[in-house]
Amino acid sequence: MAGKERLDELAESVNNLLTSVSSMVKSELEGTNNTMELLEKMNLKVAEEYKGFGDLASGLRVFVEQLKSKSGSFDDYVQQIDAIENQVTNFEGVISMLDQYVSFLESKMHSLYQHPTT
Repeated sequence: MAGKERLDELAESVNNLLTSVSSMVKSELEGTNNTMELLEKMNLKVAEEYKGFGDLASGLRVFVEQLKSKSGSFDDYVQQIDAIENQVTNFEGVISMLDQYVSFLESKMHSLYQHPTT
């Protein structure tokens, strides 16, 4: 009987060992499964986030194209402003020369009035 009890104890120990190993493997698989589910959720969230970035980038591209087309129409105005600025600079030069000439004439007139010729 001692041998049979010994075999029963051994069988029970092996059964407990296998049950424990089975529980451990099951826990490991559940942990791995939970990790995979978490990764799947994270991937979905990131994909959703990148989709938003894609939409934003597309909107920005359209906005930049609109700005380019608008800035192109300003080129004509910029050229006109540059031409006007050049004309104003030329007029300022002419006005400066006229101012100097008028000053010269005034000084001549003062000189004539102070020293009248008789």
